[in-house]
Amino acid sequence: MKIRISEHFTFSKLIKFTVPSIVMMIFTSVYSVVDGFFVSNFTGKTQFAAVNLVMPFLMLLGVFGFMLGTGGNAIVSKTQGEGRDEKANQIFSMLVVIAIIIGLIFSISGAIAMPWIVKMLGATEDMFDYCVLYGRIICISVMPFTLQLMFQSFLPTAGKPQIGLIITVIAGVTNIILDFLFVGIFKWGIVGAAAATVTGECIGGLFPLFYFLGKNSSSLHLCKFNFDFKIFLKTCVNGSSELMTNVSTSLVNMLYNMQLM
Repeated sequence: MKIRISEHFTFSKLIKFTVPSIVMMIFTSVYSVVDGFFVSNFTGKTQFAAVNLVMPFLMLLGVFGFMLGTGGNAIVSKTQGEGRDEKANQIFSMLVVIAIIIGLIFSISGAIAMPWIVKMLGATEDMFDYCVLYGRIICISVMPFTLQLMFQSFLPTAGKPQIGLIITVIAGVTNIILDFLFVGIFKWGIVGAAAATVTGECIGGLFPLFYFLGKNSSSLHLCKFNFDFKIFLKTCVNGSSELMTNVSTSLVNMLYNMQLM
């Protein structure tokens, strides 16, 4: 069923439109829970503590996806409502490229700075190497994770909330299955947990990217664009509240962990 945000909504259509977005948010939180569950049950308390210590910082690296998604989605939706579909596609394409660039920058800088970050977070000597190893592996998927968070907002606008739900569920279930295999069966420890998360995040971020790159029946597609700084700035302003909400949550968790160390 194709859904357009411009059409008249009955209650049943509203449910079909909103429920996938809610479930997507729930499954996205799987990444911060599943690794800890399997690591704590199969590898011991030291590696479990390492995951919990570094995870809030790793989640912080992807929050610009929330900002670009919520802030840009409002602009793209308004532009579509004005009947300027091609302009909406250009804005959407620009934001996707920006998300990729930001994700790559944070991925590389996060991996390089990981020892310093882990030390700043207060890791003990026996946790330090585990934290750095886990953090650097997760940094591989910062760019796809940023895209995943952004596409959560744009897939409903494109009239395809169900596709977003399916991809997110597949990514979350893949993470769970691989955690069980890598950590529980193969005994790869914290490396296996990180590899499972990276795989899940790559599925969640890259599959929607390939969908919009190819021919599709949605109201959005990727196209050539000229960089518009005013639109980018407006996107940042629109999405700043969502950005700060997620930044503050990660900071509180990091400070809480530091207090416990």
